[in-house]
Amino acid sequence: MNATIQFIKGLDEKTLPNVRLTRSRDGSTGTATFRFKNPNILDKSTAKEGEITGMYLMDEEGVLETRDVNARFVNGKPEVVEAIYIMKSPEAWDRFMRFMGRYGEINGLVFTKAS
Repeated sequence: MNATIQFIKGLDEKTLPNVRLTRSRDGSTGTATFRFKNPNILDKSTAKEGEITGMYLMDEEGVLETRDVNARFVNGKPEVVEAIYIMKSPEAWDRFMRFMGRYGEINGLVFTKAS
């Protein structure tokens, strides 16, 4: 199974996100903020597929999910979808990083460490 991101189960998001990671100093918790600019989930053609119920990060290990998903509107039209995934343990951080490694490899993404 390929690593994919879905907002409606069964419908892969084609737009690649900008992902920002933060981690507590002791490494016990972390946050990933995903920003999708003009994602295909906002297309009128996907409206019939169902409602956005969360963001699902799916790979061969299973599913990571968050319900913290918001749309940003510009001139009354949704333009950006932002989702926040919170990791509450070092194990959750490691699991998330394994997903991102697979997702990045499939989609040609690179990790840039903050200076």
